[in-house]
Amino acid sequence: MYSWEDRIKAVTLYIESKFSENQVIKSLGYPSPNTLRSWYREYVTAGSLHSESRRKPHYSSAQKEAAVSYFANHHTSFAQTCRAMGYPNRLLLRTWVQELRPDLLQRKQKPCKTKRALVRYSQDEKRAIVEEWVVSKIPIYQIAAKYGVSRAAISAWKRQILGKEASPSMKKKAEANPQFPETKAEMEAEIAQLKAEIHRLRIERDALQVAAELLKKAEGISLEKLKNREKAKVIDALRNQYRLKELLGVFHIAKSSYCYQEKRQQNRNKYETLRQKIQECFHAVKGCYGYRRIHHTLKRDGIHVSEKVVRRLMREDGLSAHGIRRRKFNSYVGEVSPAVPNLLQRDFHALTPNSKWLTDITEFAIPAGKVYLSPIIDCFDGLVVSWTIGTSPSAALANEMLDRAIDRLKAHEHPILHSDCGGHYRWPGWIERTTRAGLPRSMSKKGYSPDNAACEGFFGRLKNEMFYRRDWAHVSIEDFIASLDTYIRWYNTARIKESLGWMSPVEYRASLGLL
Repeated sequence: MYSWEDRIKAVTLYIESKFSENQVIKSLGYPSPNTLRSWYREYVTAGSLHSESRRKPHYSSAQKEAAVSYFANHHTSFAQTCRAMGYPNRLLLRTWVQELRPDLLQRKQKPCKTKRALVRYSQDEKRAIVEEWVVSKIPIYQIAAKYGVSRAAISAWKRQILGKEASPSMKKKAEANPQFPETKAEMEAEIAQLKAEIHRLRIERDALQVAAELLKKAEGISLEKLKNREKAKVIDALRNQYRLKELLGVFHIAKSSYCYQEKRQQNRNKYETLRQKIQECFHAVKGCYGYRRIHHTLKRDGIHVSEKVVRRLMREDGLSAHGIRRRKFNSYVGEVSPAVPNLLQRDFHALTPNSKWLTDITEFAIPAGKVYLSPIIDCFDGLVVSWTIGTSPSAALANEMLDRAIDRLKAHEHPILHSDCGGHYRWPGWIERTTRAGLPRSMSKKGYSPDNAACEGFFGRLKNEMFYRRDWAHVSIEDFIASLDTYIRWYNTARIKESLGWMSPVEYRASLGLL
């Protein structure tokens, strides 16, 4: 796409500018930073650049002419043209326009400048300049050249001073010259003031109309209450009709704030690639992760970005992992057998695996029926040791889960088994199994869910990530049980946790050599 002369010129300027990519692109208008670096690497490795074409041009001449014609005929920006045509990027389109229609770039609006040299005079200095012009009869162009101002500015100062606070010498000169009667000066000042007021009202009217069209605002909106981003959009739409200084005064926005919004608007696609990656990560886990886990997932993939940026992009794209609260299943059936003391006392921290176990039963109500889950949670890392799923909250559901968990224990392991006061954990079958395996029993106080908070927290995460906000209308009981079983296996092996150094329970145990 670029000739040998263009490429060697860019590389030479890149070296002379001490490897400043921005300076090269700003001076030449090409290429992209990655292309410039690849040219430099080739120059350093081979000692020169290849002269023959290595590949077929990606875009044909007809495509180039079509894109440039669209840009010229529709008076759009480079980004809008790229979106409409579907190709190329803004930098390449600018190169095509510079090659085929350079006159279009000359008509483009000059970039916003926040600083410029201004000659400022106080009111007394203005009065002295006007007196020198009127009294000494020196031509106005000589006065303007002497003080470095325009003739229009001196004339404007004269109208202001003659109409309001002229000195005695100036009034005497005006009286001697019938061309400048005092009444005429006052009338001209009043007319100028009325014209300025009409002009300002016209700007406000046009601004309200444009705001209603662009921002879809209702009638009666206040221009001052618009956000700076919205003000910048309306100002851009009116800059061809009015001066920027006038528009800034109508909207009550500083020029620096306007320029900031302009630069931010130019970089609106800065995080486009990151947005796509975040959406892929969010949908890959079926909406289970919030911004913290998404941030660490990106970090594990080699994408380093601020956590606040991830949170803001997810909020803008409506990616939220929040769920809803529903009435929980209650397994209390009365005092079947005496309750045992609470041995954990809400201390859910364990230094070794299989030292503290938690269990409970939770309910899932779907259109096809109700499903119940009975798991055992290890306090060491949150691993689901064993679980059973059924359509009835029977004692067999809890007993089968306990049998599976006991089979995984070693001879010297006797974890404390903590539960609530439900009837499943007070039947003779449950008591017999815990006694035979040497498992100390522990129970929460009736109605005190914080006594089993770690297990309740697991149920909350499970339902927020897997159950709530999903349509189960056409899902059978068997399919739902399979989905629930798949989630728990994924929870053990792949779901990362902040408390485990952003690893899953299985990964954490493997890192400690426990598996």
